[in-house]
Amino acid sequence: MEWRDQGILLSQRPHGETSAIIEVLTPAHGRHAGVVRGGGGRRMAAVLQPGAQLDLTWRARLEDHIGTFTLEPVKSRAAAVLGDRFALAGLSAMLSLAAFSLPEREPVPALYARTVALADHLGADEWALAYLRWEMELLDELGFGLDLTRCAATGSREDLAYVSPRTGRAVSRDGAGDWASRLLPLPPALLGQGPATPKELVQGFRLTGHFLDTRLAPALGDRPVPAARARFVALLARQSA
Repeated sequence: MEWRDQGILLSQRPHGETSAIIEVLTPAHGRHAGVVRGGGGRRMAAVLQPGAQLDLTWRARLEDHIGTFTLEPVKSRAAAVLGDRFALAGLSAMLSLAAFSLPEREPVPALYARTVALADHLGADEWALAYLRWEMELLDELGFGLDLTRCAATGSREDLAYVSPRTGRAVSRDGAGDWASRLLPLPPALLGQGPATPKELVQGFRLTGHFLDTRLAPALGDRPVPAARARFVALLARQSA
């Protein structure tokens, strides 16, 4: 068995004395693991950095074997996060969440393209909002998407301000009534209404975090959402305080 593809490095871990097992996200083969011979050595350390873009060839005797990767670097993104704590935390959150949640060996070409685009623009203006929308797309890709098109109570498309924590559907101010305090705030930026303030970004990540914790994680065997995401949101909250 053999294929060739490009991919973004999600994670790596030591394997034996000199090798490494890496996980990559590719357009045609989804999240895929394999062994890199010599991947634990000093020469490969600069190549196998989180978020690196790699040209990959995977080989295995049988399709269900873990197989081995040979690879060539295409782009390093390490320089984009050196000295930028916020960008580093965001990259770590995105990569760890992708590794945690995406099904193994199932292509997700649209989400792959969005992931690469985010990695290419680390630290740019509005990056945090783009990452928040990536989490929304991730939930949608995995069958837990939110319905922000109209109010669940009144059917109105106007003045949507909340999301039901139970159904994931938007609710207008009029539709919320006395239940507003029990609903999750819906940042206007998620409806395409202008840039997000730092406070709205925190609200947005608490919104997606609720559904990551209560819908996605239980569907994956109740494993906790990676701590890297919580660290990123905490850092964002401190910056917006």
